[in-house]
Amino acid sequence: MSVVDIHAHVFPEISRAESRALTGSDEGPWLRTSDGADTGMMMAGTHEYRPVRRSLWDPAARVADLDRLGVDVQVLSSTPLLFGYDLEAEAAADWCRVVNARTLTHCSYAPERLVPLCQVPLQDTESACAMVSEAMRQGFRGVHIGNHLGDRDLDDGALLEFLTHCAQESAAVLVHPWDLPTGPRSSRYMLGWLAGMAAETHLTILSLILSGAFERLPASLRLLFAHGGGSFPYLLGRADNAWHRRDLVRADSAAPPSSYTGRFSVDSAVFDPGALRLLVDVMGAERVLLGSDHPFPLGEEAIGRLVRESALTETEKAAVLGGNAIRFFGLHDLVKEAS
Repeated sequence: MSVVDIHAHVFPEISRAESRALTGSDEGPWLRTSDGADTGMMMAGTHEYRPVRRSLWDPAARVADLDRLGVDVQVLSSTPLLFGYDLEAEAAADWCRVVNARTLTHCSYAPERLVPLCQVPLQDTESACAMVSEAMRQGFRGVHIGNHLGDRDLDDGALLEFLTHCAQESAAVLVHPWDLPTGPRSSRYMLGWLAGMAAETHLTILSLILSGAFERLPASLRLLFAHGGGSFPYLLGRADNAWHRRDLVRADSAAPPSSYTGRFSVDSAVFDPGALRLLVDVMGAERVLLGSDHPFPLGEEAIGRLVRESALTETEKAAVLGGNAIRFFGLHDLVKEAS
């Protein structure tokens, strides 16, 4: 079976001086590394954001990981800390170009193994659309975006315009939760990541469904949500029940939420065989793609083990491990689907 991991991150080597010059801020993101060290530190100004492994910025170390883990191809997206959505439009565009150029360089180490997704200044729709078009010409396979922009979710008119443009450019869209809840209740025990990420993705999917946004988006849009679609698949019955019982819920949507699972895909990063079985039952095996969150500590350390050791059928396993990703990202030039 071909193995394609579609949820993996890169943080190109960006110094604090470069970050300051591009963002105009002393609090911008950068990467602190030491020559030959196997670990580094993601930084936000002087704040130590997260310790990281060398695979995050060193393509040779990444490919060695893939060889050891039996992964044929990895689709790479920037670390969400790099989105730059809080910058002024012009600075954000410059920042994204630097991140994209260095992501391309990272992937050029092994172009048959490493597939890049771009990032865009989502706060400026015109610039974001232009950057997606430019990126697709440069060899990117799609775009990686956050699940919201301040108080605006993806059903916002300008963001729907951007998603429509992605469909027109045949650019796949990976949606990742970011800008997680803060405060005393979520700051303990990494609860912002453990609970907040799932809630953020759930909120965005329901916003697209209940606002009627999917009626306005092209059916050709390839939309993929990280982290197993958050809590959406596991609480879908609750959403359907509410749609049938409350006119406030169904005011702008033509059909119950379960009718829309064919409009998007999710990754497999759920870390539990029962959760994976339910995810496949809800979404359909053809809409679940292998995702690891590599090389972060909260990712799947043995990429693909959950799928391989699950109770899925061999046909379902082949689809999730690689077949679905090959079709979703158009990777037939790099790997073959299992027959």
